[in-house]
Amino acid sequence: STMPGAIGRLLLAARKGDDLVYVGGCGTGWNNKESVALRELLNAIPAEKPPVGLKRKGAVFARPLLVADVEYRAWTQDGKLRHPSFKGVREMEGPFDVYEINAQPT
Repeated sequence: STMPGAIGRLLLAARKGDDLVYVGGCGTGWNNKESVALRELLNAIPAEKPPVGLKRKGAVFARPLLVADVEYRAWTQDGKLRHPSFKGVREMEGPFDVYEINAQPT
């Protein structure tokens, strides 16, 4: 984001067995005020290391304690979300709140 303190892109993960795997990034669905609030929320739960096997220059990772609700068009062949749009965030009540990648339609 060009706005200081705002989110530019939200990196997303889904469950695969007992692990989390990267399923793409979301850069739309919020306004400036929501973006700053989301950044503050994520800054409060920093991760010491990425919860997924992903290296991104400049990325800041949070502990996987929240669930992002997103809408998307489809899954790509390599297991990523196509055109995801952020709809909101909520606290994770348990591991089954996170989408299971094995349940992905073919």
